Amino acid sequence: MIEAVHLSKAYGRGVYALRDFTLTINKGDFMFLTGPSGAGKSTLLRLLLREEQPTEGHLRVLGRNLREMTAPQVQAYRRTLGFVFQDFRLISRFTVFQNVAFVMRVLGVEPAEQQRKTFQMLKWVGLQHRMNAFPEELSGGEQQRVAIARALINEPQSVLADEPTGNLDPDLAQEVMALFRDANARGTTVLIATHDRDMIKRVGRRSVTLEHGRVVEVV
Repeated sequence: MIEAVHLSKAYGRGVYALRDFTLTINKGDFMFLTGPSGAGKSTLLRLLLREEQPTEGHLRVLGRNLREMTAPQVQAYRRTLGFVFQDFRLISRFTVFQNVAFVMRVLGVEPAEQQRKTFQMLKWVGLQHRMNAFPEELSGGEQQRVAIARALINEPQSVLADEPTGNLDPDLAQEVMALFRDANARGTTVLIATHDRDMIKRVGRRSVTLEHGRVVEVV
């Protein structure tokens, strides 16, 4: 599914966010990226989202080299991904329902199908009763569940999440991780960047530890 080969990303002269990073993630995997702040976790996610380009090495998804994609190909590729940002990035002027339906609206999905799938997704994350609320009226945990619903509404092949439980208490973090486990059980490949090693142990999935942009452990 995802193959990084001797991947490096440098900012400025000799300052590496990733250095000689090699990793394979198979279709249907659930994997954590962990390590201290500045280890390179978020950089790898940005490279996978094609927001940035590697300085050296290759990054392939389903056999396609991301570096070689044209702009239209990048847009098509991003439609196969779901992304959950650390700061949620919900649209403040949109209701919960509108935030989740937004992706389908952009893709030109028929309004009736938008309605059906959005309500179904909100019911899955337990927020159908909040669908007319605005983001500022939600708790942090509720906002995170809206962000996850939005990331998964288009049934992506992969979902990438950057510290999705970083601002949540342990109980809410467990609820959020249960949503990712359910998505993975449906066949979605899941890659989560987190510094929470206790949570990784509780979930019990594969993890890759980074330090100073290098892989130091894979378990």
